[in-house]
Amino acid sequence: MSAPIVLPSDAVSFTPAVVVPAPSPARLTSIDAYRGFVMFLMMAEVLNLSRVAAAVPASGFWKFLAWHQSHVEWVGASLHDLIQPSFSFLVGVALPYSIASRAAQGQSRSTMTWHAVGRALVLILLGVFLRSTTREMTYWTFEDTLSQIGLGYGFLFVLGFRPARDHWIALGAILVGYWAAFALFPLPGPDYDHARVGVTSEWIAAHGLTGFASHWQKNADLARAFDVWWLNLFPRETPFLYNRGGYATLSFIPTLGTMILGLIAGQVLRRAGAAGEKVRWFAVAGLALLLAGAALGSLGICPVVKRIWTPSWTLFSGGWCFLLLAGFHYVTEVRGHRRWAFPLVVIGANSIAAYVIAHLFEVFVGRNLVTHFGAGAFRFLGPAYEPLLHGAAILGIMWLMLYGMFRRRLFLKI
Repeated sequence: MSAPIVLPSDAVSFTPAVVVPAPSPARLTSIDAYRGFVMFLMMAEVLNLSRVAAAVPASGFWKFLAWHQSHVEWVGASLHDLIQPSFSFLVGVALPYSIASRAAQGQSRSTMTWHAVGRALVLILLGVFLRSTTREMTYWTFEDTLSQIGLGYGFLFVLGFRPARDHWIALGAILVGYWAAFALFPLPGPDYDHARVGVTSEWIAAHGLTGFASHWQKNADLARAFDVWWLNLFPRETPFLYNRGGYATLSFIPTLGTMILGLIAGQVLRRAGAAGEKVRWFAVAGLALLLAGAALGSLGICPVVKRIWTPSWTLFSGGWCFLLLAGFHYVTEVRGHRRWAFPLVVIGANSIAAYVIAHLFEVFVGRNLVTHFGAGAFRFLGPAYEPLLHGAAILGIMWLMLYGMFRRRLFLKI
């Protein structure tokens, strides 16, 4: 059996203001490995698999990989679509550990509450900052993963002190209420100009919804109507009319449902009991949620759409999150195979740093690789694979940056 991978006891955490001792070194490898896997998928966007697939159109292998590195247009899911729900789910998983750690340090409930409020605000603003890096002025939008988590984090923190029964009640109220709000919102009329909100007739023919499901049609739903009011309250380069991908601020509400599922999982992990029993619990819960979400979509009650985070998507993606957690927990905690997970733990133990590095360093690192090694340095397998090799070099450098922080016990925390 392999030795556990734990963070050094003298690790430090960066907060917006000070450097403080890190919390307890006792960490489950399964959580860090799962989080690292999720962040790796996000960082691996630099591999540009869609460009490779386009360059070798006869290859089903590259087409398959490219599809799973892209978001689906509307209904359904690829592996890439599971990144954001997994990240949100793991925030919920970590909360019981965070509360217990702070309580063990003697922090009062009010101190923890103010920390949670500050954390939520920093997450919201960091998401806005990352979305604004290529803009001429601050781009006030709140669909970024960090902003979505921040908007719901305060509610999640309050629930963290409540019994499990209240978690299920809150989850049900969120999903039913959010579904009802969309279902009661008027359908677009026959004269609705979809092209005006970035939805072409070709897109509707290929991906559009009909019948009752039209309440969740891209850029013709409640969430888009809310953002036309809400986002135009902020200074903008041009008035907000629609989000090109259909993403919306209000998605933070069902995203909170995903975090509640994570909170439930975190409490199961912390309670007494054999690791194998917990794996079985996660597997059963995951299958039940997966089937429930798929059934709601198949019956036309609520389509499974990640971009606006429909209630059925909360259930469907939450099922996958439970199953993935079950898999990682089984391999690392039940079977004791942990050494293989070290590269993922390096990323997962510093997930905020990984998120920021992936958003801010890709272009910088990529340009410098070309500057120092020449434009043809990554063409030795042919021009079709140049984006892959260039991206692999960028990915390797980003991992080494995180490894350097891991070795020096530097962990970015909010």
